[in-house]
Amino acid sequence: MSADIPTPAVEKPRKQKRVVKSNSAQIFLFAVLTVILTAAVVWGVRTWLKNTETLVFAVGDPTSPEARFAARLAAVLKNNTSRLQLRIMNNADSAKALAQFDRRQANLAVLRTDAKIPAHARSLAVLDRDVVLLLSPGAKKIKTIAELRRKKIAVMADSDSGTALVRNLLEVPDSANGTSLVQMAPPGASFEKLYASGFGAVVAIVRSSRLVRDKSFEQNAKRGVFTLNAIDAAKALARRNPALSEETIAAGTLSSSPAIPEEDVATVGLEWLLVANSRLSAVTAGDLARTIYENKAELALPDGFASKIEPADTDKDAFIVAHQGAAQYLNDDIKSFMERYSDLLYIGLAALGIIGSICATLYTKVTRVAPEKASELATALLDLGEEIQDAKTVDELDCLEDEVEKILRNVVIGLRDGTISSQGLDTFKLGYQFVRDEIGLRRESLKRHAAQASHGSLDDNVVVVKTAQSA
Repeated sequence: MSADIPTPAVEKPRKQKRVVKSNSAQIFLFAVLTVILTAAVVWGVRTWLKNTETLVFAVGDPTSPEARFAARLAAVLKNNTSRLQLRIMNNADSAKALAQFDRRQANLAVLRTDAKIPAHARSLAVLDRDVVLLLSPGAKKIKTIAELRRKKIAVMADSDSGTALVRNLLEVPDSANGTSLVQMAPPGASFEKLYASGFGAVVAIVRSSRLVRDKSFEQNAKRGVFTLNAIDAAKALARRNPALSEETIAAGTLSSSPAIPEEDVATVGLEWLLVANSRLSAVTAGDLARTIYENKAELALPDGFASKIEPADTDKDAFIVAHQGAAQYLNDDIKSFMERYSDLLYIGLAALGIIGSICATLYTKVTRVAPEKASELATALLDLGEEIQDAKTVDELDCLEDEVEKILRNVVIGLRDGTISSQGLDTFKLGYQFVRDEIGLRRESLKRHAAQASHGSLDDNVVVVKTAQSA
């Protein structure tokens, strides 16, 4: 007897499920890159703003006032954690230091206004002043400069330039026989010895800060060794010689009790200037000037040098023009951060705009996953609709229904997150409703076939029973 072998049903391959794509990975990546780029930019800007700048300070021998002032300035900059640093270059004397500055081998130097002024020197501050004291023996007075032409003059100064200053600036000529009437006073010589040796006047060139500290002037003045005379042509001399400045020795400067001098005395003087190269940036010069003016007490030397730091002359017709950076600080014209770096910021913003546009283009056109249209997901529903028609059991139908509900859930989440656009949503709704109806119809069909099969089996059993009874 032959038996029919049932042919196994060929299961159709399931179509690959559509994967709802999102931009979460790209968004995370771009966020991380943005943080890294921001940190790099902040670090770069901070490094650029805090970038140290080393300035070369040309000075004379280490014991000179300018060398000791430079050392103090370097210490102040270091203690204030300034971005500026000093490298001190010592020379044999101040003249060689100024020559080094003149050759542009140094950024800073200290000079007295009677020196040869380099063309590129710009003033940052007045560190000190030298005043000219015209001293006559005993109670004798010198009323006019013309009287000095017939007198032998001793010059008390720190350098030989003092004699040239007296001859050229006070217009005291040499004698006819070639012997100079203006001579440097021997080191350590007292006023009594100078007057006793035939000098009719002594011209002392003394720093104003040292004058009030040197007790020898007070002692000699109280004993009547000399008389301090006014220079009657002080104003005219200062006007004719720009290196000179009109000065006043206040009453009681040499001695407060008794007051010596009894009233203010007009004279002339010279300025000690801290000068910078004209090529030094205004920002650097302004920062240096600020440090100097805000730390005067720390910069003053024990002997009085730089104890009364004064602002540089900001007039355009000044003998040595003030540096632009120092002038801006003194005139309270310091530019704000935005004003100082406005051009750079505009360029940076423009560059960032271009870079941002490029990055946005890369994100939207290359790496970004565009939101999927809701109408495209309707295709997945229709694919499931074809599988629903082939479902043989209720269990298979339940699985397909779960997949339909999963697609719906993903669409709802995608609409909320922006990964799915609302374009074609009506089409998706129609597809969803169609598949739901298809599921309902297929479910009813399966139930009906199941019921029919169940009734057909029962009828066969009844026939068999009846046949058996008939037999």
